[in-house]
Parts: sequence; C-alpha cells; structure tokens
Amino acid sequence: ASSRASITVRDILAASQRQPAPQRGYQCVSCCRIFPTLWAVKTHVQHSSQEGYSCKVYYRRLKALWEKEHKEQEAGAPRV
Repeated sequence: ASSRASITVRDILAASQRQPAPQRGYQCVSCCRIFPTLWAVKTHVQHSSQEGYSCKVYYRRLKALWEKEHKEQEAGAPRV
C-alpha cells in the first residue's frame, strides 16, 4: 500500500535536503535535473514516465524506505 502512496512536496524537500543545494531552484534527486520551483519538480515527478524518466518510481521507493525506517525506529524506541 505504501508503494502506491502519492509523492508530496514534503517528500521532495526531504530528499533534496540530503543533496548539495543547487544555486537556483530545486533538484530532482532521481535524475538531477534542476527546476525553478518546487511545484515544477512535483509536476516533473508525477509525469516523469511520459518524459522517459523513472523519477516517480524512485520517490515512491524512497518514501517506502523512509516509512519502514520510521516504523523500525518507533518499534525500537523505549516506551514512556
């Protein structure tokens, strides 16, 4: 179910924080293209397969890995 979750702007920002900041705009961490706005990156990710890229698959997989990591951290955290 999480692999079908939609990619949000928050997901794109979280992924981009792990990359060097471009001079201007936002970078798709899958294909490394630079876009002028965050909205442009989100649109690119949503329609990447039409452009010949697999960015949507990359972000979905990345989101699923983050969710799995978060659940594992919650399970391992001591209860108060």
